[in-house]
Amino acid sequence: MELSVIYSRALAGIDAPLVQVETHLSNGLPAFHIVGLPETAVRESKDRVRSAILNSHFSFPERRITVNLAPADLPKEGGRFDLPIALGILSASGQVSSDCLSQHEFLGELALDGSVRPVPGVVTAAGAASKAQRQLVIAPASAHLAAYVPNSRIVAAPDILTLCAHLNGSEKIAAAQAGGVTTAANHPDLCDVVGQEGARRALEIAASGGHNLLLWGPPGTGKTLLASRLPGIMPPPSAEEILLGLALRDLYDPAAKADNIFQRPFRNPHHSASAAALVGGGSKPRPGEISLAHGGVLFLDELTEFSRHCLEVLREPMESGEITLARARHRTTYPARFQLVAAMNPCSCGYLGDPDHPCRCTPDQIQRYRSRLSGPLLDRFDLHVEVNRLPPKHLLSPGHNGENSAAVKARVVQCRQKQERRQSGSNAQLTPDRLSDICKLGVGERASLENAARQMHLSGRGLHRTLRVARTIADLNDCDNIGLAHISEALAYRGLG
Repeated sequence: MELSVIYSRALAGIDAPLVQVETHLSNGLPAFHIVGLPETAVRESKDRVRSAILNSHFSFPERRITVNLAPADLPKEGGRFDLPIALGILSASGQVSSDCLSQHEFLGELALDGSVRPVPGVVTAAGAASKAQRQLVIAPASAHLAAYVPNSRIVAAPDILTLCAHLNGSEKIAAAQAGGVTTAANHPDLCDVVGQEGARRALEIAASGGHNLLLWGPPGTGKTLLASRLPGIMPPPSAEEILLGLALRDLYDPAAKADNIFQRPFRNPHHSASAAALVGGGSKPRPGEISLAHGGVLFLDELTEFSRHCLEVLREPMESGEITLARARHRTTYPARFQLVAAMNPCSCGYLGDPDHPCRCTPDQIQRYRSRLSGPLLDRFDLHVEVNRLPPKHLLSPGHNGENSAAVKARVVQCRQKQERRQSGSNAQLTPDRLSDICKLGVGERASLENAARQMHLSGRGLHRTLRVARTIADLNDCDNIGLAHISEALAYRGLG
C-alpha cells in the first residue's frame, strides 16, 4: 500500500490532511472511490482526473483507488479538488515524488486535456498558504490576482505535465507576479453637474464622513448624476480594503475581470434584485451586493421601487458593517461596511412640489408611496437632500459648472486624514461610547440641539447621526469644536424624516 497526502493543512485550517489518496491491489476490477461527503461536482472529478492523467501521457494505475476528503462530516463541493486528487494518484503510483509536494498547496479544476482551470477563493487561499509558508499552485488565469497577497508565493501551472516537470525540478515555473488590473481612475467627474450647489455640498459631506445619503426630487433633476460622482471624490482604499475587495469579487465570480481594484467600488443593482442578491445567500452562500460594495458605495436608484423585504434586510448590515448568512449546518459572515446612497421621487407621479408640473397624486397616494420606506430605514440615512429642477436657461448657459472631482477630493482626503489621526476611523463609524468625547458640545450648542431634537421628534439614532454629521461639517471647516452653524446645517439635512 502506498499513501500520498496532498492539499494539506494550510488551506483547510485543520490539523489533519484534507485529501488522502490510497491505492492497493484489487482482486476484482479497478475501482475509483471518493469518500467524505462529496457533492456531484466532486464525484464527477473521477472522470476528469482519469482523462487528464491519461491525456498528459501519464499512466493511470490499474488498482483500486480510494480518495478520502477530510473532515468526513463537512460537505465538499466544486472542482477545486481535481488537481490535488490527480497529484495524489501520481504520487501514490510513483510517477511523482512525494517529497516535492510537502511545501505546496494545490487548488484547481482539471480539463480533460490536463490543463488547469481557475476556481473561486484563490485570494483567500493565497493568504492561508502565505501564513503557512507554502507555495500555492493555481491556474494561470487566477495567478496575477493571488499574487497581490503580501508574501505569497504563487505557481501558475498551465497543465499537469508542466506542473510535474516543475515539481521534479527539470523545468521550473517562474513565480507569478501581480498585475493585469487597471489602476487609473475612471469615475465620472463632478464638474459635469451643473448647479445644484446644495446637493454638491451634501455629496462632499457624505464623502468626508462616510455618511449615508438620500437624494429626492422630481425626475430628471440629476440625482443619479450626483450619486455616480461620489466614488470619484472619496479617498483611495487602503491596502487591506483592496485585498478584501479582491477576495470578495473572486468568491463571487472567479472568471470576472478584477479591473479598478485600486478604486472604491460602486454597485448599482436594479430595483428588481432579490433580497439574496443584495445581502448574499443561496444554499452555498455567496457574497451579495452589500459585500461587493464593502469600502465603497451601494447606490439604490428608484429606492421606493425595491420591495419592502429587500430594503428591510439592509438595516442590520448598515449598523454592524457585516452580514451573517446562517444555514442548517454552517454560518458564513461577509464584511458589508458600505456607504448607502439612494435616489427617489417625492410621490408616485414624481412631481410633488415641482412648480413646472402639477402633482396628480391624492394625499392617500402620497402617503402609500412614502410608506414603502419604513421609519427605521429612513432614520439610517444621515443626509436627506432635496434636488430641485433647474431652469433651462441655467442648464444651457456656460460657466455654471462647479469644481471638478480632483479639487473636492483633496478636501475630502484632508478631512478623512484628520479623522484617522483623531479616532482611527470615519465619523460615520463613531461608536456611542466615543461620541461624547469626539463630539463635545458647549452649553449653547447642546441646548440648541436638544430643542431641535424635541421639535423634529428625532430618535436616539437620528440624534446621534445628526451629531456625527455636525462633526464632519466642523472637520471640513477645520474647526476643533462643533458650533451652532455646524449643528444647524446638519439638522437641515433631516428634512424628509
